[in-house]
Amino acid sequence: MTKKLCLVTFGCQMNVHDSQRMEDLMRAAGYDVIPEPEGADVVILNTCSVREKGEQKLRSEAGKLKSNDTVLVVAGCVAQQEGEALVKAMPFIDVVIGPDNLTDLPALVREAELGAPPSVRTVFDTDAPRFLTNPAVPGSVGASAYVTVMKGCDERCSFCIVPYTRGPERYRSADDVVAEIRALVDGGTREVMLLGQTVNSFLDPRVELPPDRDPDESQFPELLRRIAAEAPGLDRLRYTSPHPRHLTASLVRAHADLDVLSTHVHMPVQSGSDRILKRMIRRYTRAEYVRRVNALRDARAGITLSTDIIVGFPGETRDDFEATLSMVREVGFTSLYGFKYSPRPHTPALKLDDDVTEAEKQDRLLALFEVSEALTRAHLATCVGTRVELLIEGPSRPGASTFAGRTRGNEIVHIAAAPGVTAGAVVVAEVVRANKHSLEGRMESVRREAPPKVQPTFRRVALPVVSA
Repeated sequence: MTKKLCLVTFGCQMNVHDSQRMEDLMRAAGYDVIPEPEGADVVILNTCSVREKGEQKLRSEAGKLKSNDTVLVVAGCVAQQEGEALVKAMPFIDVVIGPDNLTDLPALVREAELGAPPSVRTVFDTDAPRFLTNPAVPGSVGASAYVTVMKGCDERCSFCIVPYTRGPERYRSADDVVAEIRALVDGGTREVMLLGQTVNSFLDPRVELPPDRDPDESQFPELLRRIAAEAPGLDRLRYTSPHPRHLTASLVRAHADLDVLSTHVHMPVQSGSDRILKRMIRRYTRAEYVRRVNALRDARAGITLSTDIIVGFPGETRDDFEATLSMVREVGFTSLYGFKYSPRPHTPALKLDDDVTEAEKQDRLLALFEVSEALTRAHLATCVGTRVELLIEGPSRPGASTFAGRTRGNEIVHIAAAPGVTAGAVVVAEVVRANKHSLEGRMESVRREAPPKVQPTFRRVALPVVSA
């Protein structure tokens, strides 16, 4: 009888991509994937450690899944961070595996099934980086797909554990990235999201850099231009998460020149106070951030922006927080992810006093969300009466009679089921109503029919850690 696997994913798009690749590996090893842990022979918890909540989620979920009959795997950033300590704390865990070791997963699971003691595999592949790719087989691809261009981070922001859990920056060659995207498009994928911890720092390892290169300048704009030229069947190209200091003039020009690029950019800022930005080691000022995103807006009509904000960072005064609120209003972000600062192991910020009380952090977070939600409502209201192009991602929810599509500006629009409305189709709709976080539309025409057997966008079983 075929064994069953359940994957539970916490955190960011990179983790979702890693879960998809683990699913591919385990399917190839003969496992069927089911949506819930009940009845699974193997359960994989793909973890996030960017916030403390991710570790709390892991301990909660792992405790529920303790069973002599189930092989329990902990993957992702908490696995990399804790390693052997996880097995010591929870000896019922069978496999601990870091993001750079996923190709070893099927063999480690098989060993656990045969009664082997717990195994831990958390070695960075710095000498010979490996990147798991989508199996671009027609009929198995998604309407949208994640494609990794780099991993790791060299920025060393004082609050961030990513350099410790994902290692130093390593890049794929542009040839490999373009080849994967071309295969996906040939298989029916309409949209690609390029992934990397600092995605726009991309440097092609096969191309020699000039000795006088500006340290902020990367080869990411050239990569975008190659994708546009060599994968002409691609409808949309997105990327996440960029760093503001790599939002250079050449990247702005790429947005002006390439219609395939989305008109939405997620550009983390973290704070609107220069004093706090310096303590965070972000390496830009508020004025520099605003200048760069304004240049992007000037270059491409209709650009919308979202961001990440941390409140209650050590030393953040009320004036610092008010500077953040004023920046959110000044830039006019259409959405944001807000987080309360939490101390993370192995980060420079541990040397700073965590001197903002939990109650004050919560008050600031709620105030931030109040400003953000007002901006979101105002933006969505301006969309009513417009005609938009939607990439249909799939049903609005399981069993729903409506479908969800995404505009080039990243707004979600729900439309009624109709002929031609299925995952992967590109349709034109009139926006008739604005909800709190989404829009409702009336379909007018099908601009591009869905490819056969395309999967719904970004398959996931997720417990996201992206809220307060």
